[in-house]
Amino acid sequence: MLRAALAARCAADPGSQPYDCPGSRLCGAALKALHRVRDTQLRASLPNGLPWRTAGAMNYRHAFHAGGFADVIKHILLVRILTHLQDKQAAFRVIDTHAGAGLYDLTGEEANRGGEWLTGIARMMQARFSENTAPLIKPYLDIVRAFNPERDLKAYPGSPLIARALLRPQDRLTACEVEPKARKRLIDALRRDPQARVVDLDGWVALPAFVPPNERRGLVLIDPPYEQKDEFERLAAGFAEAFAKWPTGSYLLWYPVKSRRATDSLARHVTEAAGAATPAGKCLRLEFSVAPQTAGAALASAGLLVVNPPWTLMGELRAILPELEKPLGQGGAGRFRLETPKL
Repeated sequence: MLRAALAARCAADPGSQPYDCPGSRLCGAALKALHRVRDTQLRASLPNGLPWRTAGAMNYRHAFHAGGFADVIKHILLVRILTHLQDKQAAFRVIDTHAGAGLYDLTGEEANRGGEWLTGIARMMQARFSENTAPLIKPYLDIVRAFNPERDLKAYPGSPLIARALLRPQDRLTACEVEPKARKRLIDALRRDPQARVVDLDGWVALPAFVPPNERRGLVLIDPPYEQKDEFERLAAGFAEAFAKWPTGSYLLWYPVKSRRATDSLARHVTEAAGAATPAGKCLRLEFSVAPQTAGAALASAGLLVVNPPWTLMGELRAILPELEKPLGQGGAGRFRLETPKL
């Protein structure tokens, strides 16, 4: 029934082509896994008091922020990197060090109270992109659509489910989460999935422990809670330790932009650690702002560091990011910063 509904949408709106249509990069097995995850989690009640990760003064609980601009930017990059990894037949592994609960209810109290998804993924689903940019964003939007077959946005998949959607039969996912309720929901989402493993292990411990993976290809996503004052320092140190063990892997590091000194220091330390390895790693830095950041206000700027990015990623982002400024901007167009940090 779901497959028929998706096929009908594909015929009515080619722009919403689901992944099991011709030309898709998601295999049928992965699509079935997506449907199983979505149905399992949407049947379950989402407790309004679900504790979630915090980010210092931001009081960050992901249920309030799911589908917001920061998720949109992060997940577009995640999909572009994994799509590039699919270009070679050899298996790859995704390691998500701070995975979260997996799926978020956009109709729940937290999402409605924050409302960030309304100026994030909701706008993206309505936006129109150029013929050059649309194919680059489409795989990400198709994954979100697979969790919302009735067009109305009711759910948003987190990083582990987005990554799972892009695994081929030979690929694997390791997702780490220590918060009990979030971990239970993620386990429920990925139960009996032979390609995905949920680990009850602190992400900072897992980061050096799980690299290099047996596949010797893949991506490490590091998206810590930023609830401790030393989180930027821990990120820089944790990355350096992991990269020394696996300098040929790709790494995606997310951070909030609240302090220019902190973000510049992080970028400098990551770039230095990557450059000191053999072989030396390459870095890409992206920051996106939807509005000027003011004290006490919601997060308005977020950044990502990509170490060993696909050679195509810079060009893709130069096409994508200008077309996100208008739909994601608040009170005017957003703005972005895209550069290759120098040692």
